Amino acid sequence: MAIKRGSKVDPSFSTSSMSDIVFLLLVFLLIATTMINPNAVRLTLPKSSNQITEKPYTTVSITSDLRYYVETEPVAFSDLEDVLRAKLGPLEEPTISLHCDENVPMKETIKVINIAKDNRYRLILATRPN
Repeated sequence: MAIKRGSKVDPSFSTSSMSDIVFLLLVFLLIATTMINPNAVRLTLPKSSNQITEKPYTTVSITSDLRYYVETEPVAFSDLEDVLRAKLGPLEEPTISLHCDENVPMKETIKVINIAKDNRYRLILATRPN
């Protein structure tokens, strides 16, 4: 008479549940990355065929109704230089990205350029690809 064991251990491993989890994680990350917007101030940037890949330390935005923003925080123009000095502190030649709506008068852009020049900040004028 042969004695049989009641339970056998199956050495195989099913990866179907693991692939479901990876797929859901992938979908979540795709949706999350499309919702992230680095520049929350809505601007229509001017077009340019030259693009610079340098990473700025902070951004200054000017909207078409002449509101100033440092990153996403609204700032009065009279306080802009002080806010930039406080934010950039003792850094040597920090880089600022200037985002101007295409309808902003050049005079307003030049004001920010002069602030950057007086404080020895490097300035990048942000544009959209041509």
